[in-house]
Amino acid sequence: MRKRMRDTPNRDRPRERLATRGPQALTDAELLALLLGRGTKERDVWQVAGDVERYLEHARGDLSYDDLLAIDGIGSAKACEIMACFELGRRYLGGDGVSGHRIARPEDVLPLVEKWRDKKQEYFICITLNGAGEVIERRVVTVGILNQSLVHPREVFSEAITDRAASVILVHNHPSGTLEPSTQDIGITRQLVEAGSILGIRVLDHIIVTKNGHASLKELGHL
Repeated sequence: MRKRMRDTPNRDRPRERLATRGPQALTDAELLALLLGRGTKERDVWQVAGDVERYLEHARGDLSYDDLLAIDGIGSAKACEIMACFELGRRYLGGDGVSGHRIARPEDVLPLVEKWRDKKQEYFICITLNGAGEVIERRVVTVGILNQSLVHPREVFSEAITDRAASVILVHNHPSGTLEPSTQDIGITRQLVEAGSILGIRVLDHIIVTKNGHASLKELGHL
């Protein structure tokens, strides 16, 4: 059984071990104990850290504020600190080429849709983003000729809601090679902007791509 933190020699406490040996030398429980700082009157920090560690193993990165609050010894402040710590780690250290990709301008989208730029059919793609402007997921919504009956707000926003997205970027290719948005393109965009506004999910842009170029409906003044 591990000693209570107050009974642990200073040299063996997480803060001192991290300072002298680096974070890689600490166990998960030690890192969590360092993050928590202290336990409660009833529970030592090691006990609380152990419960959080078991929860994290089960959650596998899908943390829930309410689940953390349910752990004896975790209050609102600590639950927020843990979630903030994991989100910062994900933003700065995570990423698989799609998720975590930061979008600041239309050109940033192009690497994510490269394989669809010269397709012979029109592909309509929805890219969901978090509050930091980072990609959560990229999905093909429809394949074929674009029209308002095929590109329905339900199909576009259902996954965005599941992703808890703050915003989306829409993309589709023009097999003809022209970058001029059609009346249908503009109509679909406005319909989806209105639907997103009701849901609280912003449509940041709708980008037309071809093998040799791209056009942003936002930059063209259609959003």
